[in-house]
Amino acid sequence: MPSTVTPRPQYDSTAVRPRWSELPPGVRELVARHVGGAVDAGPSAGSGFTGGFAAVVHGSGGAQFIKAVDSGENAVIADGYRREAEINQALPPEVPAPRVRWIEERGGWVVLGFDAVEGGRMPAEPWRPDDLRATLGACALTAEALAVPSPHLLELGVEPLDAEGDFTDWRDLRAGRNGAGSLPAWVPLGLLPQLAELEGQWRQATAGTAVLHHDLRQDNVLIDARGGAWICDWNWACLGASWFDLVLLLATAFADGHDATALFAAHPTAVGVADEQLDAALAALSGFFLVSGARPPADWSPHLRQHQTWCGEVALRWLSDRRGWTV
Repeated sequence: MPSTVTPRPQYDSTAVRPRWSELPPGVRELVARHVGGAVDAGPSAGSGFTGGFAAVVHGSGGAQFIKAVDSGENAVIADGYRREAEINQALPPEVPAPRVRWIEERGGWVVLGFDAVEGGRMPAEPWRPDDLRATLGACALTAEALAVPSPHLLELGVEPLDAEGDFTDWRDLRAGRNGAGSLPAWVPLGLLPQLAELEGQWRQATAGTAVLHHDLRQDNVLIDARGGAWICDWNWACLGASWFDLVLLLATAFADGHDATALFAAHPTAVGVADEQLDAALAALSGFFLVSGARPPADWSPHLRQHQTWCGEVALRWLSDRRGWTV
């Protein structure tokens, strides 16, 4: 198992969320109406990096997973919730994702109700083979269903992966446009030429027209009571090569001792993908996450920088293993 310097975040306890009792009465009444009367709310979800309410609640009409956020205090998160509802409602039925049942706004709060996943839990940490196998299977089903975007998804403005900018972090560091002093001391700055060259290939390497989840992390997956995997949180959907969703996911599996390269090669989305394409994606992601993680702490999300640094490290260590570099 590779040795990482950055402590692995405890992904089941990264979020700081309000409890059910702390929600405004109007929001609680809204949820009660949708679940059929008196609400029995479970504990707030510990995973994630936002401050919105998130928990399974039970009523006479069954269980739902509820998300709620004050748009006045968290406008970006509120917009993300609205976007998630739009994308979720447009997903083909073959995609294994909990479906949004409703979205309403009350008193400045954005509130969503989703199907609750029976027995839903985050995949075990470190990755267990059965959880990883189920998650990769869900990725294959998702990629097949989203290989060609529906007119509805295109109408929602799902854009190419590179539409909002470029992964330029290693190239900026090499050119002196970003200070390297804030990066962790172990980062191999002697490899900047190689990393920058690979990063420069990412756009062509990951080009495609499939719909991507684009935020496929361990804490955005739920394993149900039968061992099946469900992919959650669809607010970052974009267009690209369908295998790109696997890269960060398998980097975390590599950190847990799994043969990520073999798992990638065996996945249906990776057919015909060249080594240089995967390496370019790993270079781009590692630079992005390491530079992001070196920014000042985010007081609204106290574990975010550790998450970003850890993701950057595991991506870089998988890339280094593939290239025979010493890190």
